[in-house]
Amino acid sequence: MLMNLIKTSFTLIALCCLGLTGLNAQDRLSGRSFATRSEVLAQNGMAATNHPIASQIALDILKEGGSAVDAAIAANAFLGLADPAMNGIGGDLFAIVWSAKEQKLFGLNASGKSPASLSYAELKAEVDQGRSYRGGPLSITTPGCVDGWVALHEKFGVLDLDRLMAPTVSYARAGIPVTSEVADFFRTFEESVQKSDNPSFKKVFFTDGRFPGKGEILKNPDLAKTLEIIGREGRDGFYRGAVASTIADYVKAQGGFLTKEDLANNRPVWVEPVSVNYRGYDVWELPPNGQGISVLQMLNILEGFDMSGMPFGSAAHLHHFLESKKLAFEDMAMFYGDPDFGDIPLEELLSKKYAAERRALIDPAKAGEYHPGLSAGDHTVYLTVADKDGNMVSLIQSLSSGLGSRVVPEGLGFVLQNRGSGFVLEEGHINQYAPGKRPFHTIIPAFITKEGKPFVSFGLMGGDMQVPGHVQVVMNLIDFGMNLQEAGDAPRIFHSGTSARGGRVPGLGETFLESGFPYETISELMDKGHVIRMDKGIYGGYQAIMVKDGVYYGASESRKDGQAVGY
Repeated sequence: MLMNLIKTSFTLIALCCLGLTGLNAQDRLSGRSFATRSEVLAQNGMAATNHPIASQIALDILKEGGSAVDAAIAANAFLGLADPAMNGIGGDLFAIVWSAKEQKLFGLNASGKSPASLSYAELKAEVDQGRSYRGGPLSITTPGCVDGWVALHEKFGVLDLDRLMAPTVSYARAGIPVTSEVADFFRTFEESVQKSDNPSFKKVFFTDGRFPGKGEILKNPDLAKTLEIIGREGRDGFYRGAVASTIADYVKAQGGFLTKEDLANNRPVWVEPVSVNYRGYDVWELPPNGQGISVLQMLNILEGFDMSGMPFGSAAHLHHFLESKKLAFEDMAMFYGDPDFGDIPLEELLSKKYAAERRALIDPAKAGEYHPGLSAGDHTVYLTVADKDGNMVSLIQSLSSGLGSRVVPEGLGFVLQNRGSGFVLEEGHINQYAPGKRPFHTIIPAFITKEGKPFVSFGLMGGDMQVPGHVQVVMNLIDFGMNLQEAGDAPRIFHSGTSARGGRVPGLGETFLESGFPYETISELMDKGHVIRMDKGIYGGYQAIMVKDGVYYGASESRKDGQAVGY
């Protein structure tokens, strides 16, 4: 009892020392409490990414007559060089595209499948012998990124693919200075990589026997060669021929199971985005195997409360948000996976009737522990681009965990993802590992329309932070009347430790609050039973573009190295 009191007192003192005594986190002449900078306004095109050079590359492509999709592909290619711990051509991709010509949204699921030659029994036997499927060769699934680029380009592209690869090819040979956030991320993994026997990884990413630091130059001539092949040969340059053979042979030599046939047979899938209406705005996500519909479930629950009547940052605001998150994640733990391997009751999960039933479980005075409402039958980059014709793309791309599987095929210059870590080994679960199956994905792009017209293309990367992050952005815009930049800069909430992608976990979990929430809120949340913690670097990365009266508004994450630019 005494230790609990001491811990609680220490937490409150530490939070207060961080300046959590009021909501005015930023003092601006504009009167906007949270915005670190103004929104960027332009009429002809806009790009928002987590790296200034990526944003500038996208803008150059737009000025040259390229489409929003062209610019997004070019920016994504560069981010695989500049932010290689987060993303790259060894990972997967999802996108939502607004087509101005067709006046509708298109969804693309470019996530790869597990190796066809690795059975559940074989994987289980490998794990029982002490090998991990969370990282390393066993965690590798087919990389879907390049297939995603090609599918997007075939449908919405204007410029040639080699033109889109060219900026990154040039930068990869000449080198780029490492940014602050990337250097911090490298430093997090320095010790573990140093101890590993991984010469191909170190050859690509180490300088003088270590990761490069802030301001030091990172080159990757091997990646330049691979991107040139993709630009010249398209899909076949990656999924067939010498690149595919190198990938498959190297993975096999490391004890993995990905084959040339897995690569050749990979295909992305065009899917219908799904939505719910939240106070007159249609919020769009992609259906599973991702976690996007949790955003919609949370919004359905929250719609029944007068959130605008609860001041931003108040205990009432945070309590109702946290309880809706826990309810939605209970369903995620049971129902989300590859729809080809099980029935997902999407219509019922997204119904207003079901939301009302779940909402009724929330006690406004007490933190609750919940269960699924129906019977059962990590690190990323996000970017968004808009063009002069009104097309917009919301794109997210990832290696899964930081540095992915850490398997770098010799001479190719990129890391293969560890997305197989998204499977579970629980027999009968919809997300149970199986050969030729897409794992559960955390990465989710988002879009908002108003009366059938585009309103906001946005995303917020960061593993399990993405769902609560999306919901907080929507609430900040719609319930609390923030502008686009403020909606991303406002202090965030992260909750963990209860049910999620890997299955059900009992208990109330832990709530992490970013600086900017008042002491009174923290105290009241503790009184309701919430466990409050501190941490940094876990609150995601946001980029967004809004269109209003023919003008684009851009916003970029203040917690990242990024930039919104327009012309």
